[in-house]
Amino acid sequence: MSVAVEHRHVEVNGVRLHIAEQGEGPLVLLLHGFPECWYSWRHQFAPLAAAGYRVVAPDQRGYARSDQPDDIAAYSLLHLTGDVIGLIHALGEERAVVVGHDWGAPVAWTTALLRPDVVRAVAGLSVPHLPRGAEPPLPRLRALLGDGFYQQYFQEPGVADAELAQDPAATFRSLLSGSSGDSPATDPPRPWVVPEGATLLDTMREPKELPAWLTEEDVRVFAREYAHHGTRAFTGGLNWYRNIDRNWELLAPFDGRGIEVPALYVSGDRDLVRGFPGMDQVLSSLDRILPGLTRSITLPGCGHWTQQERPEEVNAALLEFLAAVPR
Repeated sequence: MSVAVEHRHVEVNGVRLHIAEQGEGPLVLLLHGFPECWYSWRHQFAPLAAAGYRVVAPDQRGYARSDQPDDIAAYSLLHLTGDVIGLIHALGEERAVVVGHDWGAPVAWTTALLRPDVVRAVAGLSVPHLPRGAEPPLPRLRALLGDGFYQQYFQEPGVADAELAQDPAATFRSLLSGSSGDSPATDPPRPWVVPEGATLLDTMREPKELPAWLTEEDVRVFAREYAHHGTRAFTGGLNWYRNIDRNWELLAPFDGRGIEVPALYVSGDRDLVRGFPGMDQVLSSLDRILPGLTRSITLPGCGHWTQQERPEEVNAALLEFLAAVPR
């Protein structure tokens, strides 16, 4: 009989992080994205633990039950990768396999880039590793997609924060359904752009029915987890976006450095990330970008919420990948 998922807090780099954990064995860290939390990995805990792994999914800084620093600058990729390294050591481990989805993927990729001595292997869901470009990302994306591109829309403190926090349950229904492979808006996948004069949720409305992979209980759990920060429920996660150009500056010393460890990439063919400018070239160059790439898997009909929409396929891919990683 398997042990249930256990919850506790760990202090890392002056920030109190909530973690969910199950199992014993080599450590596997699961890093969620926006707007998510540990619960995004609900389908992965038991299968990975049963296969002999210690599975830990934190609420990353700013999210759900974890601390939410006030300073926007406290959410850079150097802070976030520092949390991963600090968490691995706080758990009494020296090394780990790191798996990330959405924003958790850049954190996972960057941690593997900077600390291959600690990261044994890395897997990214939805967002591939994006090598540092020649110019800051946001001005280029703004020129291509306009002020309504969601990452640009998120930049003004307080605006998206208030819209998303007004009714968290409605927000989760809208975003999780609207970016899934079940939404007409993802066929074909395209970037989330808010028309002038509209709000975020004007462009991604609540569905009449939830997709089969998402239940009302799931929505209630997400809303309840986010209730810890009240009207600032989404502010911590939005602050990650407010560091996009700053991350480009901070990572300048590592420009040209590659990821050396074994890598896995999994995404859906209806993921909105695939519609980003230049993403087709990135995906066609993954073997060059990730020399240690073991597999790149595309899931037909799957949208943005990879491990939630297609848990069986994702679990099978992760277990095959983990089994081949030297211990």
